Amino acid sequence: MAAAAEQGVGAERKEKKEEEEEQVVNPWEVSAGKGGIDYDKLVDQFGCQRIDDALVDRIARLTGRPPHCFLRRGLFFAHRDLNELLDLYEKGEKFYLYTGRGPSSEALHLGHLIPFMFTKYLQEAFKVPLVIQLTDDEKFLWKNLTVQESKRLARENAKDIIACGFDIERTFIFSDFSYVGGAFYENMMQVARCVTMNKAIGIFGFNLEDHIGKVSFPPVQAVPSFPSSFPHLFAGKDQLRCLIPCAIDQDPYFRMTRDVAPRIGYQKPSLIESRFFPALQGENTKMSASDANSAIYVTDSAKEIKTKVNKYAFSGGQDSIELHRKLGANLDVDVPIKYLNFFLEDDDELAHIKKEYKEGRMLTGEVKQRLIAVLSEIVARHQRARAQVTEEMVDAFMAVRPLPNMFG
Repeated sequence: MAAAAEQGVGAERKEKKEEEEEQVVNPWEVSAGKGGIDYDKLVDQFGCQRIDDALVDRIARLTGRPPHCFLRRGLFFAHRDLNELLDLYEKGEKFYLYTGRGPSSEALHLGHLIPFMFTKYLQEAFKVPLVIQLTDDEKFLWKNLTVQESKRLARENAKDIIACGFDIERTFIFSDFSYVGGAFYENMMQVARCVTMNKAIGIFGFNLEDHIGKVSFPPVQAVPSFPSSFPHLFAGKDQLRCLIPCAIDQDPYFRMTRDVAPRIGYQKPSLIESRFFPALQGENTKMSASDANSAIYVTDSAKEIKTKVNKYAFSGGQDSIELHRKLGANLDVDVPIKYLNFFLEDDDELAHIKKEYKEGRMLTGEVKQRLIAVLSEIVARHQRARAQVTEEMVDAFMAVRPLPNMFG
């Protein structure tokens, strides 16, 4: 009996361990457990802090404008040292923004737009400069791409980023293959010398089968956090603070960066981190460039958006109308509701839809129709803006130049 009981306990522990191990979140892999991503567990694991209502209210007060819906709805939900950054801002000290994109595909999907939509709000609200890193070197190292193809995709992705509406007088976009050198490279070497192989393996999970290019990359993503990496922008401002808006899977890079920064004479960057944008098939499925039906792309037509939402967007509704009217929808797993949470601006309308759908008075088809209208408008607006972006505009945003009115 004791042996049987022991076996039972052992099996239970093994099952629990397997469930725990199902969640993997790092810069190159995101896979959810059976119940989706456990963000509370992630916050504890990474050691960041939750964004609470008081912090959202503080941002609204300091900027004199309503907080972005991504903040109001807890979609950007975690941070590192944001209060400290705001303390300094309140005393008159400015900061700069840093975000980026790994250009591995021709077109962006809506999930790729999330950090740029939010960063645009931050740039406008705080009136601060922004650097945007295009890691074409990273995608050369991790994907089966040539150098030239990586560089071409970086420029194509830059057009989508510019189409988000960034202020050219406050924004510098750069690709690693074109920009890395000089002071930027010096900072890379300082970071590299501070991080042991054991530390890199612990943070990023590298193994002996990884080529050394991968191991050498993290300093490249770290050093845009340091103002001296951009002498044409921040000469004499080596202690200028940096705020990084990103998805939480990028946190390992900046845990490393924050550990190294004081050792080489820089301020630790602050972070504001988002939840993941789910695939159409649900949170347990990854959006994949190899499966066009897993996401809405900014190149999709209105007809394609309608087909994808109707056919592939996972529903939390019941199997029959009668059952749905009785039990209502499970909003926790419903993808159309999750997408509306990101993209429907009107808080009152969103609350109404959630209430009616949850209580069974609104059907899945009706929710999907509203989502189709919202996404079609966003994508059409983006397509109109991107059509106006010329090669000359890309050159202008990527030109190494001072930004004379960057804090104006």
